[in-house]
Amino acid sequence: MRSTLLGSCALIVATAGLVACGQSTDPSGSSGQATGATCPQGSELTYETFARDFMESYCTRCHASSLRSADRQGAPSDHNFDTLAGLRATDPEHIDEQAAAGPNANNTAMPPTAPTPSNAERQKLGEWLACGMR
Repeated sequence: MRSTLLGSCALIVATAGLVACGQSTDPSGSSGQATGATCPQGSELTYETFARDFMESYCTRCHASSLRSADRQGAPSDHNFDTLAGLRATDPEHIDEQAAAGPNANNTAMPPTAPTPSNAERQKLGEWLACGMR
């Protein structure tokens, strides 16, 4: 029984460590649900007009290609949001389920620490993703 109890404690500590580092414990890598955001006709959101500043404000402190190891605070090494190409290399549905907002969900898992985007900014992220990350 002592061995089982120690094993359970180790699992709890390991899981708590992952959550503290901003990593989801869900094996799919998702912590939210699809927002249902759509691309409205005439949307003017682009990488240059929206996403670059959003990513620099909230994401690249952990998700930048220049960061290594512990500086990434647990962010996967293949999730780099400091360029449009880096963003496009990540599944937009994953970003949506972590940080965007729309009619079906308001996902706030990312970023895990302040500063964090407003709901209006998260809605714009959902729209930008739905419009094809242009």
